[in-house]
Amino acid sequence: MKVYFSDWFDVEPSLLEKHGAFNVSLINDLPLFIDPFLLFASTKPEYQALHDEVIRYLAYLRDFANDGELSTDQLKHWFRFPEVRQLWLGFSVSGNGGTGLGLDFAKALRRNMGRLFSDSTREPVTKAKHLEKLCLFREGVGRDHVSDFTANLIKKFLLDYTSAFAKAHIAKKHRATVAVDRVYFDYDKGLWIPKNYNLPYAKGDYVLLTPKDILTKDDNWINRSDMFHDLKKVIAALPDAELRTRVNHYVQQQLAKVPKSGKGKDKVLDALIQKYPIVVDYFIRRKENTKSQAVQQSADRVEESDTRFVEQLHQLITRLENDTNFYETPATTFEECMTRLRFLKEEIEDNDGWRLFYVKGEPVERELDFRVLFRLLWRDTVSDFNSEVNNGRGPVDFKVSRGRKDKTIVEFKLASNRKLEQGIAKQVPIYEKANRTKSSIIAIFFFTSQQHNTVKRILRRLKREKDRGIVLINCRKDNKASASKASDSDE
Repeated sequence: MKVYFSDWFDVEPSLLEKHGAFNVSLINDLPLFIDPFLLFASTKPEYQALHDEVIRYLAYLRDFANDGELSTDQLKHWFRFPEVRQLWLGFSVSGNGGTGLGLDFAKALRRNMGRLFSDSTREPVTKAKHLEKLCLFREGVGRDHVSDFTANLIKKFLLDYTSAFAKAHIAKKHRATVAVDRVYFDYDKGLWIPKNYNLPYAKGDYVLLTPKDILTKDDNWINRSDMFHDLKKVIAALPDAELRTRVNHYVQQQLAKVPKSGKGKDKVLDALIQKYPIVVDYFIRRKENTKSQAVQQSADRVEESDTRFVEQLHQLITRLENDTNFYETPATTFEECMTRLRFLKEEIEDNDGWRLFYVKGEPVERELDFRVLFRLLWRDTVSDFNSEVNNGRGPVDFKVSRGRKDKTIVEFKLASNRKLEQGIAKQVPIYEKANRTKSSIIAIFFFTSQQHNTVKRILRRLKREKDRGIVLINCRKDNKASASKASDSDE
């Protein structure tokens, strides 16, 4: 079964490692993102030049944004970008079709230009401008947007990087010369220029490689949650005593309005940076001063993804290919879904698959990881398999159908989810109604005995202890026969 770049293009993974590239999956995106801060923090001159180029383009946009109204065509050409789906990075569980950077992002980017480029008459606080600053103002800009935007602005580098590897290591039968749109920006003409490249080609499209050392997992180094967490230290670093007093008083005044549950802290942060935007600059300077930590942390997290999603998944795929009965077609979509879930359950509980969800001995509880695994089990099926289907009542994790009369929806839940009971009792029935089916399966993953007991209590309250459509999957490591040895190897 072809899953990774190395499989599709018949290259040794060690060659990708030597090139510094991540071995991406060509079945589904992996939850990795390009972080422009890693370009800034790098000791490589070519990366620093790329960061300068990103800021140069933003400055170009700022100048036009300040000149007045832009036409829709100008807004689309300069501010809106398609997702570089050929990278196979991001949030998509099935395939590589993300949302891209639409008109809302374009408008948000233009709206925030003044905040990105602070008053030039004031002594600069930070060592450089940073695109991620837009995330802190939260107006339509998230980490996936920053990654996609950066990918577009360094696209020529990524194309050259991939083309060089392809010409050296990939057979001609696996390559094609393609016309790539929007490769680089001509500042004299004010236009994005296309160019032809000879690239790896599979599944009807070219594929791009990304260097590991510009990738991160989860949040960018500059992010909102860190800003809120470090707020006291950031305020303490403000050079003006009177300003420190005013900001501290304002924050305490706003926090007093926040309920004990903690909800509303985002609004406090939003209000603060609107009133005192200089706080953002001092937070970014704090991040700049710890750039070596950013490089190391991202390297560790990407290595974790490499180990978990590449090396260990290969073991699961090998066992799947050796199961000759697995792809026999059951009578209904419900039975087909159950067959695949039972396989996944057995792999996790009995074949050390639970180790995929532990890093350095500690559990990493994310529904996305389970959905990625489940997606791998759906090849050679007569059914129509779709993920993240939205029929107006919210996205369903998976929908499997054979015509209008045979449909099954599958939802994945963590036992640690505080809204688990509500999801079982109310959310899934809504999904069933929206998809015109009464056939559904809920897979619940637990990591501790306490979580297991909580799930059993919930099912008793709902009188669904014996419901065939609810599958409990044990991800605990403390009750496995091989746990001590496996734990040692994890450490």
